Amino acid sequence: MVGALGEGLGNVETVRRLVLLVCSIVLVDAMLFTALAPLVPGYADEFDLGKAGAGLLVGAFGAGALFGGVPGGLAAARFGPKRAVVLGLLLLALASLAFALAGGAWTLGLARFVQGFASTTTWAGALAWLTMETPRSRRGELIGTAFGAAVFGAVIGPVFGAVAEAISIRGVFATVALAALVFAGVAQLHPSTPPERQRHGSVRLAFRDSRFVGGLWLNLLPALLFGLIAVLVPLRLDEGGYGVLAIGFLFFAAGLIETAVNPLLGRFSDRRGRLLPIRAALAASVAVAAALAVTRDPALVMVLTTLAAVSFGGFYTPGMALVSDRAETVGLSQGLGFGIMNTAWAAGNMTGPVAGGALAEAAGDWLPYGLAALLCLLTLFASFRVRLAAGSAGAPTGHPAGASSSACR
Repeated sequence: MVGALGEGLGNVETVRRLVLLVCSIVLVDAMLFTALAPLVPGYADEFDLGKAGAGLLVGAFGAGALFGGVPGGLAAARFGPKRAVVLGLLLLALASLAFALAGGAWTLGLARFVQGFASTTTWAGALAWLTMETPRSRRGELIGTAFGAAVFGAVIGPVFGAVAEAISIRGVFATVALAALVFAGVAQLHPSTPPERQRHGSVRLAFRDSRFVGGLWLNLLPALLFGLIAVLVPLRLDEGGYGVLAIGFLFFAAGLIETAVNPLLGRFSDRRGRLLPIRAALAASVAVAAALAVTRDPALVMVLTTLAAVSFGGFYTPGMALVSDRAETVGLSQGLGFGIMNTAWAAGNMTGPVAGGALAEAAGDWLPYGLAALLCLLTLFASFRVRLAAGSAGAPTGHPAGASSSACR
C-alpha cells in the first residue's frame, strides 16, 4: 500500500520511509493522548477531584492543542514541515518528562497542556509533509493510513496507561520522553521539503469556503464526543466495579476495528467523495449517543463504547481530507490548513471533557450524551444542504466533493 501511496514519485523508498516515520510519530503522540483514560479514577481519588475536576485534567491536553494549533501550522508553513515536526517532538519529550515527575494536579495539568501544544505542531508538520510528497488522488488513503496509525496509538494508549500504573508511571513516561528524542533525531536526518508558497488572502478565502469550514467542524465534533466518553465512561465503569485494566482493555478492543477501517474509509472517500461516509457515521453517532444517554448498565456501556469508537471516528478521515482539499484549492498552505484544523480539533477535545464532566456532575450523564446526540443530528441535517460536484474530492480543482454548510459551524 505504501508503494501505491508513492505512485508517480521519483523516489518511492524515500516516501516509504516518510510514511513509516510519520505513522510512528502520530502513533506515539496519540498513545500519550489516550493513556490518561484508565488513570483518571486514580488521579481523581489521589487529588480529590470530582467529575468537573477530572474533566479539567483530561481537557488540559485539548487546551494546549487549542493554543498551539495556529502557531504550529504557521511554523510548518514558514520553516517547512520537517522543522515543525522536530520542534514538536522536542517539546513533547520535555512535557512527557514533566508528566513523569509531576506530584500534584496542577503540575499534571500543565504537563498535559504542553503535550497538547506539542501535539498540534507535530501533527501540522507531519500531515503537511505527507500531503506535499504524494498525489492528491491518493490523499484520503494517505491521511487514512496515517490516521489509522494514530488510532492504533490511541487504542494502545489506555493499555499503556494501565501498564504504567502497574509498573512505574515515572519510569514509563520518562521512556516515552526518550523515544520522542529519538524520533526527532530520525526526522532531522530525513530529506527536507521546502516551505510552501501561500496565496495572499488565502486564510480569508478559506474561512469563506463552506467546505473548508465544514471540514473543521467534522474534526471538532468527534473530538468533543471522544473527550466526553474519555471522562464519563471510565468513571461509570469504575462505579460498576471495573478496574483499571478492564477499562484499558475496553478502549483497546474498541479501537482495533477503527484502526483497520480508517485506510479503507480514506480510499473509499477518494473514489466516492467525502459526504457518503460522513453521513453514515453521523447517523450511527446519533443512535450511539442517544443510547449512552439512557443506559446505566456497565456491560451495555462497554458495548456502546465499542460502537462509539467506530461511529464517532467515522468522519475524522474524510473531514481531514476535506480540509486538505479545500486548503489547496484556495491557496492556503497545507501546514497552516492542518494547523487551523488542529485548533478546531482542540476546541472539541477541550470542550468535551470539561463541559461534559460539569454537566454530568450537575444533572447526570444523560444531559451531555443527549446534547451530543442532538449535535450529530443537526450536523446530519446540515449535510443534506450540500450539493456535491461531479467526481470525488480527489478530482482536479474546480470539481471538489465534500461536505459542509454554513450551518455546520
